[in-house]
Amino acid sequence: MDIISKIKDGLGHFSPAEEKVARLILADLSFAGAASISELAEKAQVSHASITRLAKSLDCDNVRDLKFRLTQSAAIGERFTNQELVEKQKISHVYTSIQEILAVNAGLIDESVVELASEAISQTRHCLIFGVGGGSSMMAQECQNRFFRLDVLSNAHSDPMMMRMAASTVNKGDVVLCLSLSGVSPDVMDAARIAKDYGAQVITICPDSELAQLADFHLPIKTQESDYIFKPSAARYVMMAALDILSSEVAIKNQRRSKEKLRRLKIQLDQHRHDNSDTPPADTRFPLGD
Repeated sequence: MDIISKIKDGLGHFSPAEEKVARLILADLSFAGAASISELAEKAQVSHASITRLAKSLDCDNVRDLKFRLTQSAAIGERFTNQELVEKQKISHVYTSIQEILAVNAGLIDESVVELASEAISQTRHCLIFGVGGGSSMMAQECQNRFFRLDVLSNAHSDPMMMRMAASTVNKGDVVLCLSLSGVSPDVMDAARIAKDYGAQVITICPDSELAQLADFHLPIKTQESDYIFKPSAARYVMMAALDILSSEVAIKNQRRSKEKLRRLKIQLDQHRHDNSDTPPADTRFPLGD
């Protein structure tokens, strides 16, 4: 359990002096992490020994260990620890944040790199797609849904052990597409290294990072988080746009195959929607897969 959660759980169970220090810490985390033991004692109006006892109550080795853990917690940002209530944003804020992050990323991806990456995918025997966490795992599955319609054999994996095992089974010429909104996902990086060692070509959609440096073809993205922590990250739309760019180019590269697969999809979906109708289905332009 992190140190802030331990302190909150202990409120009401500490000694009176320890309780003062605990509430001081929660009220001003940055100060508590940077202050000396004397400064903490003076501001909380307790003895040095009370701070030492609180550290022991929180299973810290000593006051220095307590301060280190507080500094770690403070590093995530005051927006997550501030006790003040967050003001509700208007619905338009969701649309605005999506538009802003797309504008930041417009033109960031090199068209020549997309052509090379899509050529590798079009020619591959098998494409593995790796992504962990909320946004990237969802996008990995979305990418598989795009590729099978284009006659590209692919499998998406988000479980770290499955990624490692799948990466170890690649052949030369196989493609591994790695997705990461941060670019610092250890599980994805490990799987990418394994696949690269066995001869796969690695494509990454991520910010400039260590993962990007592993890639044969890197499609860069930039993220931009706001202080409004209760809205899911708009960066998901940037990754989706990058996948749209890549899958559209793949479709063009192997368009004879992909057009036939899309034609079959269209027929079967329209028939499914109009099973009880006596008239032939019209070209209603529903999304392919809705």
